[in-house]
Amino acid sequence: MIKRLLRTLRNILLFLVFSSILAVVAYRWVPVYVTPLMVSRSCSMVFHGDWPHCSHTWVPLDSMSVYVPQAVMASEDNLFLQHNGFDFEQIYKARLEAMRGGRERGASTITQQTAKNVFLWHGRSYVRKGLEAYFTVLIEWVWGKERIMEVYLNSIEMGDGIYGVEAVAQEHFGKHAKRLTKREAALIAASLPNPLKRDSGNPTPAMNRRSRAIMDLMGKIESFDAYRQAKNKGDEDNTAKTKKKNKRKP
Repeated sequence: MIKRLLRTLRNILLFLVFSSILAVVAYRWVPVYVTPLMVSRSCSMVFHGDWPHCSHTWVPLDSMSVYVPQAVMASEDNLFLQHNGFDFEQIYKARLEAMRGGRERGASTITQQTAKNVFLWHGRSYVRKGLEAYFTVLIEWVWGKERIMEVYLNSIEMGDGIYGVEAVAQEHFGKHAKRLTKREAALIAASLPNPLKRDSGNPTPAMNRRSRAIMDLMGKIESFDAYRQAKNKGDEDNTAKTKKKNKRKP
């Protein structure tokens, strides 16, 4: 009886691991049209007697303003292009501040937020944090920085029923994400800690101050656009070398 139970638990665990890896591999190329947060927010609207609404349009990274990824890195994760999914220094500092009685703040990287948004529920528990770490490692390994940023900017909540940069660009600024200005991108980034209370299309004085700080920092951190160009050039060079090597073979 115990052996059968252990075998069943083993099979369930193997299934969950295999299906999670398969989902991560699939999302390497397939657009993420629905996330757990979208579903939970819609269910909450229905529960409170409201008609569910969800504004979300998937667009590729090339269809977004170059200012948007730079702004969210400046606001949310300065070292996004350097770390492997976790910013251990910030995690340590946040934990130390909490232990000293300070305000408890998050230290999640863009990769961790993406893992949570796409694969997990929102809430605080050790189980969820453990799964978040698991998916963070997976998407860093399988997706890479460009895909993580693309999924992040398409799936993150940016307002009441608004998900992704194209939707917020249309709803708050009346334009496509490709045409967002540096200031507009900074305002969107400034709203991300609490997009249900911070309206990027109608910013408060505090949001305007925060957006100016973000714009100042955007020029001081590594450029995401330059990173993409260097990576693409490196890939092209490697392809050319491979072709040249193959031609030399008898």
